[in-house]
Amino acid sequence: MFYPPRPLTLSFELFPPKTPAAEASLWENLDRLMDFQPDVITCTYGAGGSTREKTLEVVSEVKRRYGVRAASHLTCVGSTVDELRDYLARAQRLGVDNIVALRGDPPRGATQFVPVEGGLRYAVELVRLIRREFPQFGIAVAGYPETHQEAASPQADLENLKRKVEAGADCVITQLFYDNTDFFLFQQRCRQIGIQVPIVPGIMPITNLAQIQRITSLCKAKLPQPLVDELAQRDDAEWQFEVGVRWATKQVQELIAGGVSGLHFYVLNRSPATAAVLSAVRRA
Repeated sequence: MFYPPRPLTLSFELFPPKTPAAEASLWENLDRLMDFQPDVITCTYGAGGSTREKTLEVVSEVKRRYGVRAASHLTCVGSTVDELRDYLARAQRLGVDNIVALRGDPPRGATQFVPVEGGLRYAVELVRLIRREFPQFGIAVAGYPETHQEAASPQADLENLKRKVEAGADCVITQLFYDNTDFFLFQQRCRQIGIQVPIVPGIMPITNLAQIQRITSLCKAKLPQPLVDELAQRDDAEWQFEVGVRWATKQVQELIAGGVSGLHFYVLNRSPATAAVLSAVRRA
């Protein structure tokens, strides 16, 4: 079980800080976000496993400070099966509750994913390994409302997701998106193909137009033109923050009204935007 059994779960995603100052800022921001009583805190796993030690430090500290369920991301990139087993065993010893099982992106400059010798090629293989050898972990996998950029087709992408769920995933957390229609159509198609686990929408409130344009260009997510036009009205940080929070608040309200099982916020190690959205939803 990745999330506790409740009608609407809440989770926040962090990334491993690179400097002492960034780490201090992370904990200050997470202290504020804990006011919203998240069910799970997740931490990403650096490109090529470059931050795996820091990831374990963050998730174990989350457990120590807050007593909340903690999840480590884990990818197939750059690791043999034995190295993956070692990481999972260490996470288990540290009291980590959950794993977000991912294939991972190809290394910078590579055009396709190539596993290391003795490694895994697909996320479904990682899910099988975890479920078979570390059954106490809750497992989440990634879903793509607008289709994974490497998928041969939307249907092939869905069939791959179904294989990950059948291998033992407890839930699906989606990539960020800004049009709720994409999410609800994706959820409907998942149900039609037989995926019955919770599908949790991934939300990233926009705070800067240039930043989100870079992020969405990398993951091939769309930015609705009316949103871009409004953000671009002023080259002003406060304005773009206000617009982004307003859009995300409306997204979240519509998703809750549509009966989603949870919300997963990509908080980028900061609290103001996510806190503003959740506060607005709480007041409504």
